[in-house]
Amino acid sequence: MTMLKQTSRTFYIPISSLDAGLKEAVTSAYLCMRAIDEIEDHEDLPDHLKIELLAGVHSAFQAEDIIDAIKKLLAPHKAVLPEVSMRLDEWLLLCPSTATPIIKQYIAKMSIEMSEWVQNGWSIHTEEDLDRYTYSVAGMVGEMLSELWLWHDGTESDRDKAIAFGRGLQAVNILRNKLEDGKRGVNFFPDGWGFKEMQQYTRRNLELADAYIADLKQGPALKFCKVPLALAHATVKLLAAGGNKLTRDAVLKIVSKVT
Repeated sequence: MTMLKQTSRTFYIPISSLDAGLKEAVTSAYLCMRAIDEIEDHEDLPDHLKIELLAGVHSAFQAEDIIDAIKKLLAPHKAVLPEVSMRLDEWLLLCPSTATPIIKQYIAKMSIEMSEWVQNGWSIHTEEDLDRYTYSVAGMVGEMLSELWLWHDGTESDRDKAIAFGRGLQAVNILRNKLEDGKRGVNFFPDGWGFKEMQQYTRRNLELADAYIADLKQGPALKFCKVPLALAHATVKLLAAGGNKLTRDAVLKIVSKVT
């Protein structure tokens, strides 16, 4: 939970209040994803090494001894990789054994798709390209969460809307981080798109995300999803008004309101 708090202000709050079992599963999933995300976004790693490591995670998650395979893959890079990445094996072990196959499936799939995006230089020219990218790094997360809700208490949910839930949250990040991404030579905006078009794309997905949680029954899944979605909507409004990042007080007020 200490690492979770260090790596995500948005998700620490809703994960902290989840039921026992589900809390460990979602924490495991989030930290595993953060571990590989930090490899993809690392400013000092050359692309060829990012590809090697991300493809290596994909292979490790299919090995007979996953933990040993992860350790052997990451150990030579301890000096450059962040702690959350180096402890990938610990995050997987945190997951309840009956939910581990879900986490393994999605982390393996996400890591290989991330390696492919690094390989093609995050080449995004059309909305279809953007859809494929946001699915790889976030829509897939929505899918995985839907499987975890079902695993935990049988909560059914719409997978397409679940993908939009993740995709919408990622689109908010793309809007907010455009200048920062540009400094590292990456542009996630399709050709000819400005802030207006990306904002429209973001809002379309957030509307589907609203429909996703409207269909959820009362329970931990609904309680969890309300928080990041409310923060995403508030951030889009702030960006449209010329701001950039919600203050800590604003975050706490939003969280208090939805919970």
